[in-house]
Amino acid sequence: MSELANDPSERGAGEGRSSLAFLRGHLREYGILFALIAIMAFFQIATGGILLKPVNLTNLILQNSYIVIMAIGMLMVIVCGHIDLSVGSVLGFIGALAAVLIVDLDIPYGIAAVICLAVGAVIGMAQGFWVAYFRIPSFIVTLAGMLVFKGLTLWLLEGQSVGPFPAEFRLISSGFVPDLLGGEELNLFSLLIGVAVATGLFLLSFRTRLMQQKTGIADEPLPFFVVKSVLIFAALVYMSWLMADFRGLPNVFIVMALLIAIYSFVTSKTTFGRRLYAIGGNEKAASLSGINSKRLTFLTFANMGMLAALAGLVFAARLNTATPKAGISFELDVIAAVFIGGASMSGGVGTVVGAVVGAFIMGVMNNGMSILGIGIDWQQVIKGLVLLAAVIFDVMNKQKG
Repeated sequence: MSELANDPSERGAGEGRSSLAFLRGHLREYGILFALIAIMAFFQIATGGILLKPVNLTNLILQNSYIVIMAIGMLMVIVCGHIDLSVGSVLGFIGALAAVLIVDLDIPYGIAAVICLAVGAVIGMAQGFWVAYFRIPSFIVTLAGMLVFKGLTLWLLEGQSVGPFPAEFRLISSGFVPDLLGGEELNLFSLLIGVAVATGLFLLSFRTRLMQQKTGIADEPLPFFVVKSVLIFAALVYMSWLMADFRGLPNVFIVMALLIAIYSFVTSKTTFGRRLYAIGGNEKAASLSGINSKRLTFLTFANMGMLAALAGLVFAARLNTATPKAGISFELDVIAAVFIGGASMSGGVGTVVGAVVGAFIMGVMNNGMSILGIGIDWQQVIKGLVLLAAVIFDVMNKQKG
């Protein structure tokens, strides 16, 4: 027995089986990363290298910023076992409200932004109230909200586009981090921020790994952990270098990064996050264990409303105008991003990072297909098939489990 245990070939075979078992058990989270890499590689080759050019990468981030922001909130709603169909209409309504406050009423953009975020939170509370305390299905409540806020947007704008916004307000979406280090060809300050963040995440992942090993809960094989950490570090540094080669890190990218960090911490490290997953997994059991599921559901919808409002401000600033058609069908892209990112239809499963990866999968597909000249008709068909494949994968994966 001892000779077999010390046999390198036997140890290697055991480690191989362990790695394979781990990969099978974590297909959901690793699968979407592999999918994003494969899709980016395909379009990078198919577009002749245009996809990852600095200017296109920056535009890709700017074009998908509001989808990423709303996907973070939608992830929490879906984990809780609900859905929100009103986010696109709320985005359009808040953009219209911002235009009326800033352009028509000449209210300072900072005060107007705070008002808009508060209104978004109140909208989320209003919808969450009916879902949480009256048990009305979220599909019905938010479908009604979608229609209501589409109508209110038309009423508020009187069917006309309103703009332009002040230059300072537009900086949230079109501005870039200034180079405080005086780089001539590269934005050195943006590059330094990117490298610092990548290094911090790299060290944090190793610290977390060591803590897991001490407590005996580290189940990820070392080769997987090392390769994943190195790839994430390299990807962040490379992306920072590409953007620094254009104009630097966009302001909205910093906003997105902060939101991802905050909500990743909230969902994975706090009592609120753990209770949210418990409600999505089994609400009755969670309630019996003392969790106030009604209050958590209410707060989750309030948070979704606030993030939809933030996305509305970003989108309006990017367009430099508020239009009655803003936000149409955005809810479909947001929901698709969350499901493609590994969230389960039945709730209780999903991560913030997964939702963000799902949003970028959708964004890269949109951008790549547009560069290749594929019509909007076939773009919709392909996106629909990708979403269907993600849901089928989720169902089959649960049946195997």
